[in-house]
Amino acid sequence: MMVRTQIQLTEEQAQAMKRIARSRHLSVAELIRCAVDTMIKSSPLADPEERRKRAIDVVGKFSSGKRDIAGKHDKYLADAYRA
Repeated sequence: MMVRTQIQLTEEQAQAMKRIARSRHLSVAELIRCAVDTMIKSSPLADPEERRKRAIDVVGKFSSGKRDIAGKHDKYLADAYRA
């Protein structure tokens, strides 16, 4: 079930939304729903169980090629921020 709501956008926002929606073959309403979903999922107020599931889902999906990440993660992070 959908709940009808009304929003006000600036002219620039409305034009940008129309361009993006057109390029993705979506309605502006669907694009806004996707944006709202993204905001909800990334919010620190998101459901803790959902956040835990998302964190677990990414385990093992990335590879640095380094074999000592567990022991030297602070060093690698510091090096990355210096670069």
